[in-house]
Amino acid sequence: MASLLDKLKRFLHSPQGHRLTQQAKQMARDPHKRAQAQQMLRKFRKR
Repeated sequence: MASLLDKLKRFLHSPQGHRLTQQAKQMARDPHKRAQAQQMLRKFRKR
C-alpha cells in the first residue's frame, strides 16, 4: 500500500502537479495574495 507521501510525490511529478506548483509560485509572488496567506496563517495560529 502506497503511503500518503508516495502518492503526493507521484502527483507532484505529474503534469497536473507541475501545473499546480507553477500556479502556487505565481500566487506567492503576488503581494495581495501573499498578504491574504499571511493573514490566514495568523488566524490559524491564534487557535
